[in-house]
Amino acid sequence: MMASVKDMKVSRIYPLLVAKAERKGRTKAEVDEIIQWLTGYEMGAVDQEMTYAEFLDKAPAYNPGAERITGSVCGVKVETIDDPLMKKIRQMDKLIDELAKGRPMEKILR
Repeated sequence: MMASVKDMKVSRIYPLLVAKAERKGRTKAEVDEIIQWLTGYEMGAVDQEMTYAEFLDKAPAYNPGAERITGSVCGVKVETIDDPLMKKIRQMDKLIDELAKGRPMEKILR
């Protein structure tokens, strides 16, 4: 049975986010910038063994601007998600998707 993304370790999720960006010619540094903007984390200081749920729930400075992240991820409108943790997961997905699609950083970091 596949583990829920919430229960996966950061050490598993983070390389997937970086790979998605790098496949489209973007960089790990840009992924790190998005993560820092959204969560307040410096990736070099993150405990890679915490779960993705812990990573998002314990974010040192979750950006209030995240409420401006709109659009669909996997057919689900980010702004309509009620579950706070799932909304944070989808917000991160949306920002990385925008990066991979070539959107300029100043537009991604609303």
